[in-house]
Order: sequence, then structure tokens, then C-alpha cells
Amino acid sequence: MSVSAGDNWIKVPKCAPIKAKVHREITGKIKSITLSRDTTGKCYASILVDDGVAQPKPITDLDAAKIVGVDMGITDLAITSNGCKTGNPRFLKKAYWNLRRKQKALSRCNKGSKGRAKARLLLAKAHERVANARNDFQHKLSRQLIDENQAVIVETLGVKNMVKNRRLAKAISDSGWSSLITKMEYKARQEGKHLIKIDQWFPSTKTCSVCGLKQAEMPLKIRSWICPCGAIHDRDINAAGNVRQQGILKLKAEGHSVSADGGLRGRHSGKSGLSPVAA
Repeated sequence: MSVSAGDNWIKVPKCAPIKAKVHREITGKIKSITLSRDTTGKCYASILVDDGVAQPKPITDLDAAKIVGVDMGITDLAITSNGCKTGNPRFLKKAYWNLRRKQKALSRCNKGSKGRAKARLLLAKAHERVANARNDFQHKLSRQLIDENQAVIVETLGVKNMVKNRRLAKAISDSGWSSLITKMEYKARQEGKHLIKIDQWFPSTKTCSVCGLKQAEMPLKIRSWICPCGAIHDRDINAAGNVRQQGILKLKAEGHSVSADGGLRGRHSGKSGLSPVAA
């Protein structure tokens, strides 16, 4: 028995037609419908459609001016190799006291009582607002990065190991680096563009993006530094520049052609920029 959908209903096997708010025009052949319910009790239907449009082929001839490296951080969520910094909204931190208050109210309720069910629902809705705000911000940022560039280069982040640091675990989880990269990855695939992940052990922070000299140490407290070659570096912009250079090398190794490099190599990278997305 097949699945189907109309302007205000969906039909799945073994069920009568279900009323639904179909907020998007359905174009193509419906392949499947997945029903789900979140912790707030809201029900959703995800409709998989084959629109018959072939996925665009990946771009093979890339313009170096449209290749950007992105360094992920906590104070600034995304720092690009062209000097643009996007501040971290820290949605969980801003909602902390509201969540704490609702969590305490839930813990005081008796198990199985109507009051506990109501308190649980209020807490779930508060968490939902945080998640929705973070997702909305990441969708806008990832869309901007993919639309403006032919290739976006990022580091492969070992988030599972990084959250073992008790001092930074909450801030790292609030940043949502992995979900941001996932959003950029499928958006790039849809546009025939590239999202390149470089080795997580590449010393992008310690390496000078002008001369390539690797520093012995680079503790977190150092936010800017001067290389012996005379280049003045912003820590994060320099790292993004190195990420970009490694990504270009990886693209060339995969057989793609890249135009003359218009990146940071050969000039100082100590400039800063405004956030491309309002935090």
C-alpha cells in the first residue's frame, strides 16, 4: 500500500488519512513518509520525494578566490581565512538560568502527578527553543558560506575527546561544531560544491601562514603572535589560512584544478573582520 499526501492531509499504510499542515509544495513522486514525535508531544511527518532532478556534478575547475578555510572556535564560532569572524551566540548559556529554574521545579514534583507532567513539558519546550534557535542560526551561516564559495575547508574535529575537558565541555557542546559541519556538507553536495575536511592533527594554529614555520608551543592564552619572518598573526585567522592551504592541496590531489592562489600565503594575516551573521 503506497503513501500519499494532499494540501492538508497525509496517508500512510494501515491508517486513515491524517490531518496535517503541509507547509511546502510537494513536487515529484512521494517515496516514503516518516512519522515522529518530539519530547513536547508535537508530531511531524518527513516526506521523501523523488523530484527527478539530477544532482549537480561537483565543480572541477575552482577559483582560488572562492575557496575559504574555516577555523571553529568558542568565543567566535567560525573564523574564515579572509578575516571574517562570526560570534558564538551561546544559546544554551543564555538560557541556563531559565532551564535551571524549570529543572528544579520538575525535581520537586511527585512522580506520576499531573504537576510533574506539566513541569516536564515546560522544561522540554525550553530545551526545544534553544535547539531551534541554534539550528536556525547554523542553517543561515552554513547557507551563506556555501553560497559565497565553491569550496569550504574545515578541520576534522574530535569533539568526543574534546568534551572530556570538564572546563570546556559545556561551551563546546553549546557551539554545535559537528552539526554546523553536517549542514554545510549536505548543502555543498546539493550545489555541486565541495566541503573538504583536513587531518585533525594538522598544526594549523602553530604554523605561520606566510613562511610555513611551525612554532614549538601555542597555548590558548596567546591570541596573536609575531613570526620570526615578521608576519603579525591573529591566532584564529592564521589557523583558518593554513586550513585553506591544506584544503587546496587536497583538492589538487583529488584531480581538481585550482586557479592561481589568491590566499594568505605570502602576506600578513593579522586583519580582522565583522561577523557575517548577526549573533
